[in-house]
Amino acid sequence: MKTINKVLIANRGEIACRISRTLDRMGIASVGVYHAADAGSPGVRAVSEAVEIDGATPVAAYLDIDQIISVCKQSGIDAVHPGFGFLAENAGFAKRLAREGILFIGPSPHNIELMGNKVEARSFCIENGFSLVPSVTEATGSEYFAEQARNIGIPLLIKAAAGGGGKGMLIVRDPDSLEPSIQLAKATALRAFGDDAVYAERYMEKPRHIEVQVLADEYGNIIHMGERECSIQRRFQKIIEESPAPCLNADLRARICDTAVEIARRADYRNAGTVEFLLAPDGNFFFLEMNTRIQVEHPVTEMVTGIDLVEMQIRMARGERLPFHQDEVKTKGHAIELRLYAEDPENDFLPTTGQLLTYSLPSGDHVRVDDGFTAGMKVTSAFDPMLAKLVTHGTTRDEAIERARKAIADTLVLGVTTNADYLARIIAHPAFAAGRTHTGFIPQYGDELNPPALTEEQRDLLLAAAALSSRELVNPYFEAIEPYTSIGKWRN
Repeated sequence: MKTINKVLIANRGEIACRISRTLDRMGIASVGVYHAADAGSPGVRAVSEAVEIDGATPVAAYLDIDQIISVCKQSGIDAVHPGFGFLAENAGFAKRLAREGILFIGPSPHNIELMGNKVEARSFCIENGFSLVPSVTEATGSEYFAEQARNIGIPLLIKAAAGGGGKGMLIVRDPDSLEPSIQLAKATALRAFGDDAVYAERYMEKPRHIEVQVLADEYGNIIHMGERECSIQRRFQKIIEESPAPCLNADLRARICDTAVEIARRADYRNAGTVEFLLAPDGNFFFLEMNTRIQVEHPVTEMVTGIDLVEMQIRMARGERLPFHQDEVKTKGHAIELRLYAEDPENDFLPTTGQLLTYSLPSGDHVRVDDGFTAGMKVTSAFDPMLAKLVTHGTTRDEAIERARKAIADTLVLGVTTNADYLARIIAHPAFAAGRTHTGFIPQYGDELNPPALTEEQRDLLLAAAALSSRELVNPYFEAIEPYTSIGKWRN
């Protein structure tokens, strides 16, 4: 058993708040690092101790390994939890912590190198006989990558080897655009991840995105926590997740979950991870990638299992055995997560910025909100535009959807444009209600998901409201004009 009395959270925002809650409940002191851009934020206030760090940009500060190690030494840190993003899947960071005698709450550096890198993970799965979508890896300095990719067949998907969150991913439907797409994907990957390696795979039309949460202790005990469906995506990034997946029968569910466990076992995996698959319309499924960290969407698994996944990460990191066996993991009901973003769905989902003038999120039974904002804070372009995760639970999927509908209706954010209304239209769509989801859901139903046209009466009311709130229109009627404003009170 290893001692963990003080944990540094090498992250920010909602995941820092979420990790802090578990540390507090476990009686473990928490230390946070923060850039000046996050000063006074809930993530900073949530920890027992906060230390400011700096960098050329806010993101650079959170990626500065030397600076974070220095904070660990100064604060007497036993372990670091990386959350997701930033250094969460950085094997060099995990190795450096090990050299400094600090525990990394996550998988081993070997696990991250093998499974966190998408190219290495795919090669590993091919060698071990797991099914993958046809693909080709870019060899360093290879002049034949484009030709090899073209031989797979159009359409193609170009992806960053070290990527995530949809960054560096491009669909190629025209053979003539392949080379420019490869160069654009490489440039994007280099900016986002510091690594321009890419690979290409055959683009599958309308698959479902299924992922399996696994836990693995250092004694060889590996179990799954059920699956999540994450098919509702825009720009290759998930915006709605749910558990269990509504499309799986008992046999298919067992095969997918057992495959995930076997992949983790063959990789000698440790701690928490997520194995992701593409499920074809014909029922065949293919390994996609493995995330060697806690996922953004982990709350839906916690809602249906009642198990705190961050607590399990900490327990396994300090050398404990998993406290339950596979047959003791029971799922109850259905959970849905809506990701609330500061973005404009009517403008290609581009991020929006501004000050949160009003920020009111839902609460109550069967509703969980994970966020890291308060009213008055500014949403900037420095970080990912996600504001909050709204998670609801019901005894049935229909009940979870209805509670999600009410949760989004009870959400009020002013100061930035959000995707709240767009999320409401998705979960109200008949195809979503019927469970007919796939990764092309938003493109397929794009016109139906657009906001309804305003009636003539609504337009008149909006124009009247705009006129009454406009200083340029209102002031001339209520303010004195020159020369009377400059002669003070002595005027007739």
